[in-house]
Amino acid sequence: MRPMKIGAISMLWLAALVGFVHGAELRVDHVTVAGRDLNDLQKRFAAAGIRTEYGGKHTNGLTQMALASFADGSYLELIAAQDPKAGAPSHYWGKFIDGNAGPCAWAITSTDIDADAKLYGGQVTAGGRKRPDGTGLSWRSLSIGQGIQGTFFPFLIQDVTPRELRAYPSGKPTLPGERGVAAVYIAVRNLETAIALYRTMFHLPEPVRSEDSSLGAHLATFMGSPIVLAAPAGGWLEQRVRAFGEAPCAFVLKGDGQGRVQWLPIEGMKIGVLREHDAASRPLPASGQPDKR
Repeated sequence: MRPMKIGAISMLWLAALVGFVHGAELRVDHVTVAGRDLNDLQKRFAAAGIRTEYGGKHTNGLTQMALASFADGSYLELIAAQDPKAGAPSHYWGKFIDGNAGPCAWAITSTDIDADAKLYGGQVTAGGRKRPDGTGLSWRSLSIGQGIQGTFFPFLIQDVTPRELRAYPSGKPTLPGERGVAAVYIAVRNLETAIALYRTMFHLPEPVRSEDSSLGAHLATFMGSPIVLAAPAGGWLEQRVRAFGEAPCAFVLKGDGQGRVQWLPIEGMKIGVLREHDAASRPLPASGQPDKR
């Protein structure tokens, strides 16, 4: 199949329509952005128009988080060390946190995590955190495939306490104008190998292949799902794969449009929003950083 050449990802709105995993919805539960200092992350996202709410400390004693939740119940998590000076080197996302990696991991919702564990293999683990108002949250998660949890493949999560308590700290979406997560870009070393692994794991159809010169990537978009595999064509993406391995490298929110991706001016990371075609919507320049014109 001859790859298409595109300057921006015009197909993301179609790709973000509901996908399926063995008959169950491939629904984004949340996406995770990692950094060493949570206050710094929150300020940087606020400056770009993404307001977040403090969500509390995780029960692991290492990390804390803030989140921006969306109209469909999904959310963007900012995760950082409880002690920025000490970092979180022993956490499974420690190199992402201490390395200020930005996009780090993602999760999909499970409605029966014990059945999913039998299907995919792996061991279900318990997790939780305490909200600032004292409310205790608990969930069960499942890491699938090889590698670090939620990086190459998403991890699965099912709530024990009501999910709305986890997603909506103030009882409602943080950003009701953003409709959810449109796409998760996963940096991979070899596109064809990654395609085969994803198709086997999730019974996905053949993806649409494309070239994106602005991102410096060879892409494979699985239509009907949020998954976009991105193999480096050199530059920043190749450097990122060397530093952090195969893991999410960019997230795109659904926003209020069906047009081009507007990349937000958050230094060192790729967070975009789908907007209607206008002068403010432009592809990422070849440098890999948002154009600050």
